[in-house]
Amino acid sequence: MVQCLTTYMKAGRGKLGLSQSGCKHYPKASFVPINVWEAPLRHKVGVLAKQYLERGLLVPDHVITRVMMTELEKRRAEHWLLDGFPRTLGQAEALDKICELDLVISLHIPFETLKDRLSARWIHPASGRVYNMEFNPPHVHGIDDVTGEPLVQCEDDKPEAVTARLRKYKDAAKPVIELYKGILHSFSGTETNKIWPYVYALLSNKIPPLHQWCKPRS
Repeated sequence: MVQCLTTYMKAGRGKLGLSQSGCKHYPKASFVPINVWEAPLRHKVGVLAKQYLERGLLVPDHVITRVMMTELEKRRAEHWLLDGFPRTLGQAEALDKICELDLVISLHIPFETLKDRLSARWIHPASGRVYNMEFNPPHVHGIDDVTGEPLVQCEDDKPEAVTARLRKYKDAAKPVIELYKGILHSFSGTETNKIWPYVYALLSNKIPPLHQWCKPRS
């Protein structure tokens, strides 16, 4: 079995910061974000995912699953830190076919804070780069830092759509939380630097040294 850790949270909760902190303390773990198609993927599934982003749309669940499974199959000999995956029962069941998770971390944040964060999010469609106008804005408003191309806001990130989206996430989360209830640990907060010490204390007790990590399923 491969040593697997996943940060399971709704979009906009700051899971990336926690995952990056985890990578610093577990440098041999393979960091696999749910938006892995930002990398220069050449397979058809990655191209399909980018087509949705280029139209300012969310990538459908079945496409996300195919992208992640394709990427993880290439990393079967590695130890994984999964960022934001799985988010649905279908994704969890697909993941269970290739590995058994050892630990799941869920971050809770106030609804209004989460709504404001999502509504302030803009992306660069061609690369998938994400900006937040409140705490991670581009150097020039509305312009991608790297290419100088205009940013767009996904339809589902607009204020009127965010509430419905969060309700959908909540419904999708229930069976996943039930599935992982034996290994799921929840934290509350809005700032990574304040939450991370508690997460690290948990990891220190739960995750063995890297040389003791097991092999992936055959």
